[in-house]
Amino acid sequence: MPNARQFPRFAGVCTFCRFPLIDTLKSPPDWVVYGIPYDGGVTYRPGARFGPRAIREQSAYVKPYHLEHDLNLAERLSLCDGGDAPVRPYSTRETQEAACAFALGLGDGHTKLLAVGGDHSIALANLRATFQRHGGGRPLALLHFDSHLDTVDVAWGEKHTHASPFIRAIEEGLVDPKRMLSVGIKGPLNTATDLDYGRQAGINLVTWADWRHRNGVERIGAFIEHVRRSREPVYLTFDIDCVDPAYAPGTGTPSVGGFTSSEALDLVRSCRGLNLVGADVVEVLPALDPAGITALLAAHVIFEILCLGA
Repeated sequence: MPNARQFPRFAGVCTFCRFPLIDTLKSPPDWVVYGIPYDGGVTYRPGARFGPRAIREQSAYVKPYHLEHDLNLAERLSLCDGGDAPVRPYSTRETQEAACAFALGLGDGHTKLLAVGGDHSIALANLRATFQRHGGGRPLALLHFDSHLDTVDVAWGEKHTHASPFIRAIEEGLVDPKRMLSVGIKGPLNTATDLDYGRQAGINLVTWADWRHRNGVERIGAFIEHVRRSREPVYLTFDIDCVDPAYAPGTGTPSVGGFTSSEALDLVRSCRGLNLVGADVVEVLPALDPAGITALLAAHVIFEILCLGA
């Protein structure tokens, strides 16, 4: 990351957090942050295809030193912007396949992948690539921040949408549902059975109300401590709509209530020490984002995620 007191943040090529482009590196990086500008899997409001571009712009003000963790990210890890994956705007399945192939070509077998969406359907592409690099034949543990469980089997006759990445990931053996924690689920549902698949599969579900009013904090802490001690590979997926739309209005499926910006950042920080092997941040919709505050929050979530393993 360039020294902002020598090279101004408003100058130069716009990359995630001002990381160097991957083509300029002499050796494989620890992490590649790359975009998947696709929103053909949405079931409500489109526009998240412009999310990676907006997050790159807002991330210019992300600074390398983490005050709470007392670390300088740029000194701990080799980081870069991998550009944008190819997309197939009329096909979610083909986009997932193309993005996975692109991700596998970034860095080497030890490089970790952080995908920036785009809608949540892109998570399946990055999960596939991460599993091939770091799964070791065993399904990954999954830490999932979202207002929605995203285990809908079919929407409008389509099995690959932003409502279905985790039912598909479980079916493909990428994720172990019994080692999956979904945090922040809230809002009205279409039917009383919408959460049945997740519960029957064994997903650990902490609703926003559980976190706010019941024993959710303890349950989150117990899950994180278990996977931290076991050192098992963990994937983290963060849908910006888990944050109250008062703080993150720029998203396609807003769910009223939820975490404040600072609460969401604290939750991510609490995951420090996990064996994090991949991640994604999704569902930023710039056209509905006054003053870029949602994209700015997403940029800081990316920074927080990268600091977890630094």
